[in-house]
Amino acid sequence: MTVNDALKAAVSQIASACKISGANPVRVAKALLVRHLGVKIEWIFLNLNRELEDADGYFALAKRFANHEPLEYITGAAGFYGLIFNVKKGVLIPRPETEILVEKSLEILSNLPARKGPPLVAEIGVGSGIISICLALNSNAKIIASDISDDALNLARQNAAKFGVEDRIEFVKCAYLDQICGQFDLLVSNPPYIAQDYRLDKFVLNEPHEALFGGAAGDEILKNIVLVAKNRGVKYLACEMGYDQKASLESMLEFSGFEAEFYRDLAGFDRGFVARNIFTNF
Repeated sequence: MTVNDALKAAVSQIASACKISGANPVRVAKALLVRHLGVKIEWIFLNLNRELEDADGYFALAKRFANHEPLEYITGAAGFYGLIFNVKKGVLIPRPETEILVEKSLEILSNLPARKGPPLVAEIGVGSGIISICLALNSNAKIIASDISDDALNLARQNAAKFGVEDRIEFVKCAYLDQICGQFDLLVSNPPYIAQDYRLDKFVLNEPHEALFGGAAGDEILKNIVLVAKNRGVKYLACEMGYDQKASLESMLEFSGFEAEFYRDLAGFDRGFVARNIFTNF
């Protein structure tokens, strides 16, 4: 079987799953082949008529996708903020909309008043490390990041080492900031915020539920983070949120002494906020 014939067969095998995920089946088939052969995409175009080695191994990868395993888990990689991060099953896959949260956080850091030493940043729920690593690469901040998952913390450490910022980020296993001391200029988080009864597609349901669902209403963890920020005297808070949670979080932030601005994602949905603690001296 030639490479071209294998691609066509794989496209047919994964077509139904692609309708669910919204992915282009040709692109998925090529990405799986790149993963299978360990080659660059250009190799495929130059070798379409070549006999494919271990075709069964390739179709085994296609079967995993057909069974709704996310492509990023199969390939072990995901693009974010112009970088390629390692990903693995059991840790949330990076989403493009979270790049906005990174941009908003960098804006806060760039506008902080001059001070001795680097700004101090905490992240709650570090996951694969994408936010903290991007902040470390694009600012001089010192960062402490927490997560309750050993898998997430180990992966975040791997990614930090991959991009050479392992000495700029401290990773701590705990909930919220429970085992972390200090006062922070910025607290950032992309926490679980999906309501418990919200229907997700089969691909998303293969991601860790504890990183997806935020409670019955979905905003429970976010509200706890606001309280943590208030009680710890955090100067700025930046969080991603669900599209229908603006009203409840607006009230919570105002009640907790934060002046907030909300932002939308590229699809026009409410997606997050940045907030300033009006009771903290700067």
